[in-house]
Amino acid sequence: MKRIALAVAACCTAPVWAAGSNSFNPDISLILQGRYLNAKDIEERHVTGFLPAGEHDHGGSRGFSLDHTELTFSANVDHYFRGYANFAIIDEKVEVEEAWFQTLSLDHGFTVKGGRFLSGIGYGNEHHPHAWDFADQNLAYKVLFGTHLIHDGVQARWLAPTATFLEFGVEAARGQFFPGSTAGGDKNGAGAVAAFARIGDDWGDSHSWRAGVSYLHASPKGRESHVEDANDVEAHIDFSGDSRTWIADFVWKWAPDGNSRERNLKLQAEYFQRHESGELECEDNTGETPPGACDGTSSDYSAKQSGLYAQAVYQFMPRWRVGYRHDWLDSGTVDYGANDGMLAHAKYSPTRHSVMLDYSPSEFSRLRLQLAQDKSMRDVTDNQIIVQYVMSIGPHGAHKF
Repeated sequence: MKRIALAVAACCTAPVWAAGSNSFNPDISLILQGRYLNAKDIEERHVTGFLPAGEHDHGGSRGFSLDHTELTFSANVDHYFRGYANFAIIDEKVEVEEAWFQTLSLDHGFTVKGGRFLSGIGYGNEHHPHAWDFADQNLAYKVLFGTHLIHDGVQARWLAPTATFLEFGVEAARGQFFPGSTAGGDKNGAGAVAAFARIGDDWGDSHSWRAGVSYLHASPKGRESHVEDANDVEAHIDFSGDSRTWIADFVWKWAPDGNSRERNLKLQAEYFQRHESGELECEDNTGETPPGACDGTSSDYSAKQSGLYAQAVYQFMPRWRVGYRHDWLDSGTVDYGANDGMLAHAKYSPTRHSVMLDYSPSEFSRLRLQLAQDKSMRDVTDNQIIVQYVMSIGPHGAHKF
């Protein structure tokens, strides 16, 4: 087992490339990822009791599909900065998932990152889809961020000079991604701010752990969502106000005498609480056929919601792993104000149970079978089968702790 001091680079920083990397010849890698999904034919999937979190989810099509292909460029710019860019290819769309620079030479444990990057909040947010232990994202991150939280902004981290791993970070961003909005990010200054603190250590030669707490504040303006109103007619709603989220995370790893190649176990869990308050407008849809319930009223809105996921992944022999994940959400207390009769809140606790078995012929390839019982939609039990492949071509930086 690596000592926590040696795990810092994998745990809390971007991949570090060799000093000899040439900025004119960057490392280039390609992640090939695809799947087969057997699931119920549901036209519009959603998580009951939660406002939709945008269109950032990956791989929702039934049958065979190209899941999430990534093209990555990385290199040291010079002795002072490194650069990284990740392009996500999903069907006909190409998205700039990350494109940032990071300092190399600041003293006293400080680093600064700027550009577009995956936020450092929580534990799983900085992991790209190919590094997930399951074929899909947990429900908590789906309702909080769509898939994961992306920032256009700046991040500062400080690693304390202590024997115990201790790190603090702050972020200021435009805030155009959920739970923010495009209009909310159209301002001078930050439309979203975040902070996190982490502590970790080793227990003997076989155990290591890390715990953290994170906070996110976003200021969406005119954030659009589509929901079913009290008449079961699609309604267009706009939310403006404040979104505050707390996340607590914990991960524990075991490998006998530090030899993770033979056997290892990882336990991972995150819990969140989110409070949103402000003004919500339900656009008039009474002229639809059939007529909707919304009449264009703008009213106060408040929602207090929570949830968690917990998972265990065990490598029982070289190249073979088995895992289980439990997702649980609480739709909580939602007050629509004057819109309450038009947008009745569905009090519900979405759940999902997932088991997976994967085989990695080498460090560059992985094949996975996953079974899931998804009850994230009220009155729907969706028993799913996913067969997935993940292939890596070219040099690739170390994954997070």
